Amino acid sequence: MPRGRLRVYLGAAPGVGKTFAMLGEGRRALARGRDVVVGLVETHGRAHTAALLDGMEVVPRKTMVHRGTTFTELDVDAVIARAPRVALIDELAHTNVPGSRNVKRWQDIEDILDAGIDVISTVNIQHLESVNDVVQEITGIPQRETVPDEVVRRADQVELVDMAPEALRRRMAHGNVYTPEKIDAALSNYFRVGNLTALRELALLWVAGKVDDQLDRYRAEHGIATTWEARERVVVALTGGPEGDTLVRRAARIAARTKGADLLAVHVTRADGLTGEDPANLARQRTLVESLGGTYHQVVGEDIARALLDFAGGVNATQLVLGASRRGRFAQILARGVGVTTTALSGSIDVHMITHAEAQRGRGRPSRARAALTRERRLTGWAVAVAGVPALTAALIPFRDMLTLPSQILLFLLMVVGVALIGGMWPAITAAVGGSLLLNYYFTPPIHTLTISDPENLFALVVFILVAAAVSAIVDVAARRTREASRAGADAEVLSTLAGHVLRGEAALPSLLARLRETFGLASVTLLERAGEPGPDDQSEPEAWRIVGTSGGPPSTCPGVADTDVVIDDDLVLAARGRLLDASDRRVLEAFAAEAAVALRHERLAEEAQQAKPLAAADRMRTALLAAVSHDLRTPLASAKAAVESLRSADVVWSDEDREELLATADESLTRLDRLVANLLDMSRLQAGVLGLALQPVALDEVVPRAIDDLGPIGDGVRADTPAELPEVVADPALLERVLVNLMSNAVRYNPPGDKVLVTASSHSEQVEVRVVDRGPGIPREAHDRVFMPFQRLGDRDNHTGVGLGLALSRGLAEAMGGTLTPDDTPGGGLTMILTLPISSPAQAVQAAS
Repeated sequence: MPRGRLRVYLGAAPGVGKTFAMLGEGRRALARGRDVVVGLVETHGRAHTAALLDGMEVVPRKTMVHRGTTFTELDVDAVIARAPRVALIDELAHTNVPGSRNVKRWQDIEDILDAGIDVISTVNIQHLESVNDVVQEITGIPQRETVPDEVVRRADQVELVDMAPEALRRRMAHGNVYTPEKIDAALSNYFRVGNLTALRELALLWVAGKVDDQLDRYRAEHGIATTWEARERVVVALTGGPEGDTLVRRAARIAARTKGADLLAVHVTRADGLTGEDPANLARQRTLVESLGGTYHQVVGEDIARALLDFAGGVNATQLVLGASRRGRFAQILARGVGVTTTALSGSIDVHMITHAEAQRGRGRPSRARAALTRERRLTGWAVAVAGVPALTAALIPFRDMLTLPSQILLFLLMVVGVALIGGMWPAITAAVGGSLLLNYYFTPPIHTLTISDPENLFALVVFILVAAAVSAIVDVAARRTREASRAGADAEVLSTLAGHVLRGEAALPSLLARLRETFGLASVTLLERAGEPGPDDQSEPEAWRIVGTSGGPPSTCPGVADTDVVIDDDLVLAARGRLLDASDRRVLEAFAAEAAVALRHERLAEEAQQAKPLAAADRMRTALLAAVSHDLRTPLASAKAAVESLRSADVVWSDEDREELLATADESLTRLDRLVANLLDMSRLQAGVLGLALQPVALDEVVPRAIDDLGPIGDGVRADTPAELPEVVADPALLERVLVNLMSNAVRYNPPGDKVLVTASSHSEQVEVRVVDRGPGIPREAHDRVFMPFQRLGDRDNHTGVGLGLALSRGLAEAMGGTLTPDDTPGGGLTMILTLPISSPAQAVQAAS
């Protein structure tokens, strides 16, 4: 059976019309004769939305009970059994009630799609996993119901339901989104113009990315290689030269001129890997690109111009930024160069040739490379050239009449090749020149003279010299390439080992410095940072530098005392002690240095993020407190105010019974308000770490009865069993009473009618455990920790039972008194809250144990 198709209506915020659009599409499909059913639609009391359900078949919802509360969810089995052509299912990111077929509604929809049924659904941008943290930063409100981006990206069609922020706020003010009592709070918090504008931009950009993926897939499927300028993409080519920083910044400015343009940097590496670029420059330029919001890429290709254009075409680039050639004028006359070739072949891609300080200065002569052959082999080659050629001459003189000149030339050529294999090019050329002179003198008529009578013999000797020189050069280049390849392989192995250690979780900066010291056999490696402003002679002043990381023996206190130092930027220097490093080793050292700087920045960013976590948590707490207060303070205040105003009214004569009822209502509302404010204040003090404690020995058999009395009428549903011989615990009496009241009131709320909550206590070692046991529905074990988060009311979706601070505050108070509060399952069903407190004296603990 073919899989069904998924269509998703995406909105920037609640109220933009996603459900309305979904129902409208469903009615149009129904009018076209398709079999359409409503699997689940949330109208949220909106009359215009509810009106669209008239005349449509609605699959009955599945009723579920959780923790004494009844809920309705999507009946997946009923929808599959009904087997319509199209099913309308609202709220893709919804979290199902525990005990449902799946945890998330999007998983329910996957099951329905697998059954071959098309689904139309809705989701808001704040519920997409990738932007969840961004939405929280914008609105200050965490979104706990999320859906993986990949689920929405896999949809066959994603349609944006867009609405201007001002229009959405007008809709809300007219009562078309929320009920009247919620409008003011919504408009002044989540639905501010700035929030809605930012959310709208997020939604537009996300949909643009989805459209971009669809366009790339279409071009790939249809083999379209030409550039479609649907979106600006600027590609900058980097060679690893010093001009790269200038090119990256210029390309970033070009990309910034167009909203939403992409910046991509690319470096082309030769297929053999033997490149002349500076790895330190490339590492620094990669960091620069990423800091400017771009991405770095590396491709392999022998033809640099063709490789650049292939990459640019593959990413659908519209502009290509190249640096002006560093080659001299004479070199440009001999060959067109990468820039000219790329421009000629670019087609519809705009090419920018950027001048820079290095233009036409030439590539510069690289530092003298290590010889291709070892010193011993070169000395052996010279010895063979000096002694071997005369020896060969002496050996051939007796056979002069038997061998022809071509045969003699071939033997001397064999000698030259042997010298080239042993000692390289220059000993071989010396052997070729010497051999040609000896061939002329001893074997070419007239002999014993340097005169050649036969022009053919002269031609043979010239060819001999040219062949000998060419073979010598080829052997020397091959040896040099072999050594370079070996060196490149060793360098790659070093960097691969380094990357492996970092990826396995070792501390980045210490690992880098330790691996660097071990790799090059150094005594110590130190990362130095300038302590103040640069000075003229601060390279040798330890006071001008501070050590931010070191590995090995005594560290270098300043760059001047190091054997080798690498300047990373204006403030950072890597100093190594132990031995001088040659040029090829220094290149790898520079790559290590660049990575060390990146590691240092990452460590400092992580430290700053860690320091910011308490501030962010406090800010989230304040935001949540304000959100909670906006409703939960208003309700008891409104009740108390209404009761008092009724009593003060002169238009109505109240009976004594009515007066008592109004006074009781006001008293109950104000008591609830007092408890709520006390909880909010204590939670704030806990978060700020300023809660005052008066710890002292406390007898549980005195505190528990007082806590039951504080419960009022519901205290009749609690039975206490606290032995009088229990040792005293260390606690604040008032706070301990608060904790017990919160735990018992929560247990009574969910305990079955007619059953009593049991409170027991027992001593264990140096602790006393107080257990509050109920026989209610309990909570899933995976939600045990989540139940202690502020503003959590598991299984309770309304806003009329408090802000959900009771258990969070209870655990905070328990931990402040040196105890713990943990949940456990009640045998036979229910929840047991275990409060553990320390015993006031060891002597009492021994007495209790005996």
